[in-house]
Amino acid sequence: MAGGSGERFWPQSRKKKPKHLLPIVGRQPMLTQTIARVLPLVPAENILVITTQSQLAAARVTCRSLPKANIIIEPVGRDTAAAVGLSMLLVKQRNPDAAFAVLPADHVIGDVSGFRATLDAAFKAAESADELVTLGIEPTEPATGFGYIERGAVWHTEPIAIMRAKRFVEKPSLAKAKGYLATKRYYWNAGMFVWRVPVVEAGLKAHAPELADGLAKLEKALGRGNAAKALAKIYPELPRISIDYALMEKSKNVLVVPANFGWDDVGSWTAIARHHEKDTAGNILRGMACVENGRNNIVVSDNGHLTAVLGLDNLVVVHTADATLVCPKDQAQEIKALLKRLQADAKTQKYL
Repeated sequence: MAGGSGERFWPQSRKKKPKHLLPIVGRQPMLTQTIARVLPLVPAENILVITTQSQLAAARVTCRSLPKANIIIEPVGRDTAAAVGLSMLLVKQRNPDAAFAVLPADHVIGDVSGFRATLDAAFKAAESADELVTLGIEPTEPATGFGYIERGAVWHTEPIAIMRAKRFVEKPSLAKAKGYLATKRYYWNAGMFVWRVPVVEAGLKAHAPELADGLAKLEKALGRGNAAKALAKIYPELPRISIDYALMEKSKNVLVVPANFGWDDVGSWTAIARHHEKDTAGNILRGMACVENGRNNIVVSDNGHLTAVLGLDNLVVVHTADATLVCPKDQAQEIKALLKRLQADAKTQKYL
């Protein structure tokens, strides 16, 4: 799934080239890294990328290892349940009983071999039973920015332990998150799923009938040819709902594969501090950047432009060719509010 806007990484992340098409962490775009992680398990011809029209050109450059036909345009964003449904139909055209993984395009994963082993175990579980399989990240701190999955009984122990998922819970308060960690029964919900076509299709029919009906119409239209026309007509009518709300929270046949491979969804500029080397004053500098008499800053400077910070602490400073952001680190999550203001002014809309 590669259609997000990555707004919290503005001004580097833009509508036409957002977070997953940039090297936010590492030297390659996040989507390139995601594809590289799964290639040993899944051949290139079986990797599909769901993106948007505005991102198509950049996605094709980023996904040169894939057939052009495997980059699919979502005509409008309808949240993750619709994207999963579209993915299911595309896979079903190839093999009605196939197992497929749904992966976000913009995650950071440290232990790639560990990720592949976990994903392989998830595929084997999905292929062996009528279960919806999700990866649960073993938490390292009482994070309040992630949803959680409570585990139930052990389902299988070979080659790794796989649990029943007892329930999904929303992003908690700090007190609740601390309680979750203390029980050692909870995982972070990373939004990574593996299932077979008939299993997820049956789940959507049972728990999200309006979406399932829309997908059935779309499937018929796709079967008559002219996929772009069919998508443009029917896809915008699909319900806007997340796959967690539509399916996962309502289903009883959910398995969770515990995962410990150094995962992060790097949701804002402050999150990159976990993945970049700091100088002796705690500053993170990328590109032509310099800090004098300042501590714990994040300074990112593109296009060979020198950005210097003097006598200031705890800032995020991001310079691009046509826009510069300066904000306190504790305000980095509020960038979306700033972008709403830019959107409302005709003079600044072009910078989005």
